[in-house]
Amino acid sequence: MARISEWNPEDSHFWETKGKKRARKNLGLSVFALILAFCVWQLWSVTAVRLNDAGFNFTQEQLFTLAALPGLTGATLRLLYTFLPSLIGGKKTTLLTTGVLLIPSIGIGFAVQDTSTSFMTMAILAALCGLGGGNLASSTATLNPFFPKQSKGTANGINVGLGNLGVSVVQLLTPIVIGLGFIGALTGGAQVMPDGTEVYIQNAAFIWVIPIVVSFILTLFFFDEIPVAKPSISSQLSVIKMKHFWVMTWLYIMCFGSFIGFAAAFPLLIRSEFPEINVMSYAFLGAFVGASIRPFGGWISDKVNSGAKVTFCTIILMMLATSSVVYFLNTANFVGFLFSFLALFAGAGIANGSTFRMVPFIFEEKFAAPVLGLIAAFAAYGAFFIPKIFGWSIATTGTANLALYLFLGYYAISLIICWYFYTRKNGDVKC
Repeated sequence: MARISEWNPEDSHFWETKGKKRARKNLGLSVFALILAFCVWQLWSVTAVRLNDAGFNFTQEQLFTLAALPGLTGATLRLLYTFLPSLIGGKKTTLLTTGVLLIPSIGIGFAVQDTSTSFMTMAILAALCGLGGGNLASSTATLNPFFPKQSKGTANGINVGLGNLGVSVVQLLTPIVIGLGFIGALTGGAQVMPDGTEVYIQNAAFIWVIPIVVSFILTLFFFDEIPVAKPSISSQLSVIKMKHFWVMTWLYIMCFGSFIGFAAAFPLLIRSEFPEINVMSYAFLGAFVGASIRPFGGWISDKVNSGAKVTFCTIILMMLATSSVVYFLNTANFVGFLFSFLALFAGAGIANGSTFRMVPFIFEEKFAAPVLGLIAAFAAYGAFFIPKIFGWSIATTGTANLALYLFLGYYAISLIICWYFYTRKNGDVKC
């Protein structure tokens, strides 16, 4: 697709006659690529659950580490990916960030078939899954210029919300595809589980190779490159000197960090705390609830004209849900534990939407995009720290209680911060 020489979505005639159709096409391509990125990013959240059953001998802490490492590299790459579109263009960025997803997908597919594969090798492959974690930052920066101001919120909500569903997609499809022998026959031999059933764990990784190639080809031929102003990296980084950048970073870690961190840890947590439960039947539910409800957070914030108030109330919900998780965990009640955790995912999802809605009201328009990209990068570290904290808590105390108490404390501090800066009568900004 040739580069477009003129792009003015704020001109209503241009938007209605030419811009809208092209923008929606590029939105669809962006969503497809972003879903695949999230699938690869969170591949280990469900793959790690089956490794020891397949003959590996990793400790619980090592398994949580494998689920956590993509979060560390993914969050770090977001800091780079935020600026890639302004350096090389949105189309080239999408091609690059999609194409590299083949590296961990193919590598893991081979590694899980050999039980002599070392933990270090697995850890490197897990870290490479972080190549899918940075894509949200570059995807948002690429897509934003396609839409007029009044449509940016909806477009970003669709792009990010559906992209986040990639976590649920990989957790839902993995237990299905690892049982498909006709694919496994093409990709390698079967692994025999303790109950005698045969599975093909390599399918969990190889299944994404063809969709990634398809996404790359579609982007190559149909994604548009539009003329946009290219602010310098130094001007974009100037936001880190602003007080409210760090306040919003704390709050976004509270919600998106919780969402992505809990999504990474949830399957292993169920396996550890409720070993009698078939984890694969429930692993996808948390991410599905959190991602699906995210647009509602922005919508209700518009209705009440305050993202801060929605965020404040949602933090209270998350604190109650966390307390409930602890209670049902200690009483060994899986149903109560499951529904309490789903409520926690729902709270994180709503707050994801409401906090993103706060940013344009706090910062000038020229700063809003880098702020969104950078706070998303910092929040993504939750995908590393939360599984690691769960693994440390279980290894140290035998239960996940200590980790949950730490998260509860973080939410309590977040509630005070949200109230002090944004919802109290004399707060800094009404947003």
